[in-house]
Amino acid sequence: MKIRSVQANNRKKAFEVKAGTKTWWYPYARLDAGPTAGDPIVAVEIDQELGREAVTYTLKSGAEGSVHVDQVLDYNKDPGYLRDMLLYELTLEAQRRVSASPLRTRELIRRLGTSASQYYRLLDQTCTRKSVDQLLRLLCVLECDVELSVTPSKTFRRRQAAAQPA
Repeated sequence: MKIRSVQANNRKKAFEVKAGTKTWWYPYARLDAGPTAGDPIVAVEIDQELGREAVTYTLKSGAEGSVHVDQVLDYNKDPGYLRDMLLYELTLEAQRRVSASPLRTRELIRRLGTSASQYYRLLDQTCTRKSVDQLLRLLCVLECDVELSVTPSKTFRRRQAAAQPA
């Protein structure tokens, strides 16, 4: 996803990043080399060398840092980004299971009821135009059980622990 614009907002202590059709916030506290009162941000720009997929900021001391759009999407829990990461992890697991499986490629394709090109797209971790259910079907053909686990986030657990009376 290409970044359209970026601004440093010192009042909110965060970058305002416009990417795609949305505006995202990314706090200074998450930066590797974060600004301080004595070393503020003096410049922030979209990094052309990183394909407009990152921003580079400069502190008064001359220190520089970069923030990739994936970090912004991950921080903001963008559903599209999380879906792509789930597909990526499932694809890597499917690749491992296919290489360890005694079944031949033609047999896997036959059991999936799909074409060879679709099968190879399923195993391509760079392809995001596939569905989770297609990967689940492949993993089932490989005789795998897939379990989904949903847990409260660390932030939620900390808030709950802080709200508990002592």
